[in-house]
Amino acid sequence: MTGLELLRALLRGDIAAPGIGKTLGFELVEVDEGRAVFEGGTGEHLYNPMNTVHGGYFATLLDSALGCAVMSTLPEGSTYTTVQLNVNMLRAATAGTGPLRATATTVHVGRTIGTAEARLEGVDDGKLYAHATTTCAIRHSR
Repeated sequence: MTGLELLRALLRGDIAAPGIGKTLGFELVEVDEGRAVFEGGTGEHLYNPMNTVHGGYFATLLDSALGCAVMSTLPEGSTYTTVQLNVNMLRAATAGTGPLRATATTVHVGRTIGTAEARLEGVDDGKLYAHATTTCAIRHSR
């Protein structure tokens, strides 16, 4: 399958969701070529010692959306891996914030390198909580 076909199969439930989403409580909710959207909750189980949602959760949501945006453009037999992730955290989230949505779009996808950018926004309040960029290395099996 192409990257987009695989992600659409995941979205339909035809293939099992990766364990990280189950563990942290987030999932792929939209995908198209060059675009991926993940949503996740903000419960107290995600808190850091300051009683706010851990920044690593922000980074994980954003990294998932960014990587899948790149993946959605790849031909059959190709894979990717994140080699650089830059996250700018703008405001704290708490359990009361409600769900967060990470929306990523590709900037450039070439033969060996893909880049993308994303925004992490509150579903209920529309506020921007973080934004990020990535560089992914692309491998082709052929």
